[in-house]
Amino acid sequence: MPYEAIQFKNGNFAEIEEFVGGDAEFRERHLVVATLDGALTARPNDWIVKDPSGKFLAVPPDLFNRYYERLA
Repeated sequence: MPYEAIQFKNGNFAEIEEFVGGDAEFRERHLVVATLDGALTARPNDWIVKDPSGKFLAVPPDLFNRYYERLA
């Protein structure tokens, strides 16, 4: 199973909330996602990545572009 990802951009909170299963909120211009490993904080333009086991990661754009390949 491949990794899935969505980029945190202004105005796509509903999409992100659906992607992470409803456990997301804004706090002081950051996105906070409740995960099994604790709170995950993402800054604007970070990518929220879901790995094959279901864990979420916040990945800055430069690292995302370096280490992940778009399949579709």
